[in-house]
Amino acid sequence: MNKQETINAIEHAREAHIKQMAKVESLIEGKHVDNLTSVSKMKCEFGQWLYGDKERVKNILGVQFYENLDMIHEAWHIQYAKIHAIFMHEKDEGFFSKFFGIHKINDLELERSKVYYKELEHITKDLLRVLDASQRRVQALSVSKFH
Repeated sequence: MNKQETINAIEHAREAHIKQMAKVESLIEGKHVDNLTSVSKMKCEFGQWLYGDKERVKNILGVQFYENLDMIHEAWHIQYAKIHAIFMHEKDEGFFSKFFGIHKINDLELERSKVYYKELEHITKDLLRVLDASQRRVQALSVSKFH
C-alpha cells in the first residue's frame, strides 16, 4: 500500500464508521436497516483494514497510534454489541421476527438503546479524532516509508 492508498484507506475507514453510525441511528428510529454492521471488530470494513495487514498498518501509523485505534475501535464494538443485542435477539417467535431477524422492542429496551447510542457517539468522536490524527501523520511521512 503506497502513501496515497493509505490515506484513502483511512478516509474510507472514517466514512465507513460514519455510515455505521447512521445505520445504528436508523435502527433506533425504527427504520429497516440492511446489512447491519458486524458485532465483530475484525469483520466490519474498518476492522478489515486495521487488522487485515496489521503489521504494515502498525509500521506506518506507529505502535502508539495503532494501539490507540485498536482500543477505541474495540470499545466501539463492545458498545455497539449492546444495541445490536436489543434489536436482534430472538425472544419473539413470530414469523416476521424470524424472517427479518428483528423483533419489536419495548419502551425500556428502546430507552436503553438510546443511552447506549449516546455513549457510542462519544466513542465515535474519539475514533474519528484518532483517524484524523493518523491521516495527518501519514501525510507527513516520507514516501520511502511505504516501500
